Amino acid sequence: MIEDLFDLEQVTSQKSVIHSLDARVKIIVCCAAIVALVAVPYSPVVYIVSTVFFLLFLLLWALSKISPVIYFRRLLLALPFGFMLCGFQIFFKNRYYTDYHSLLELPLGIHIYYESVEFASILLVKFLVCYSFIVLLSSTSSLQDLLEAAGRLKVPPELILALGMMIRYLFVFGIIYRKVTDALKTRLFDPFDHRLPYRYRIVNMGYMMGSLFIRSLEQGERTYASMLCRGYGRDSYIFIKEKPLLRSDLMFLGLCLILIIMVSLLCWYDPFSLICRFEVLPSYQG
Repeated sequence: MIEDLFDLEQVTSQKSVIHSLDARVKIIVCCAAIVALVAVPYSPVVYIVSTVFFLLFLLLWALSKISPVIYFRRLLLALPFGFMLCGFQIFFKNRYYTDYHSLLELPLGIHIYYESVEFASILLVKFLVCYSFIVLLSSTSSLQDLLEAAGRLKVPPELILALGMMIRYLFVFGIIYRKVTDALKTRLFDPFDHRLPYRYRIVNMGYMMGSLFIRSLEQGERTYASMLCRGYGRDSYIFIKEKPLLRSDLMFLGLCLILIIMVSLLCWYDPFSLICRFEVLPSYQG
């Protein structure tokens, strides 16, 4: 996971149409897609809306010129959580259905219902599409750009300061982690080497974790002392200068929002029923 942190920043430094967009635009589009998809009622219409949104994601991912391997690698990290979240739904009834039909009967009186399987698949589709937009956002915008964009979107400065400190110290912790693991590799120590005694591996892993904790604590004290020397206090905030949106950013934002809103509205309102309301009434005969 720590190694992926540095790889994430390398991907965000690439050059493409999506990378050059303002981070505020990408945050708004990502949040709009997630909110719109979550707001879609739990019904088979979710498959249609998710397909359109995923096609939009594929188009944006293609324009970003990022390798599909990177997307699948990051998707595999979240799949266990997604399957665990959705897998248990097939054994329980939920409030979105009134009638249930048993699809499979297991021992101990456990039933798998058709409606629960449908609900689990809808939940999984929503999870995958929403996570895909998050991967797109994190792969095309650096953490510092996202932080500044959040500040320009009027996120409270206290939250911006806390996130900024966490982001900066996260990379410091990553560097410390690399130094410790490199020191173990130079000593030919592998915690997964079954040729070494189990107790010996556990003891050395404990030493490594203790060393990481002590080094992180010392680095945190040095960082805090450096911040105090530079005037840091309880009323200090990160300065974020104003940056107007370009015309290309506004056009991209408008097109994406129109598509997201139109698709969401069509799932709520049947277009054929709306057309029938505006049928021409028969004229009266005099």
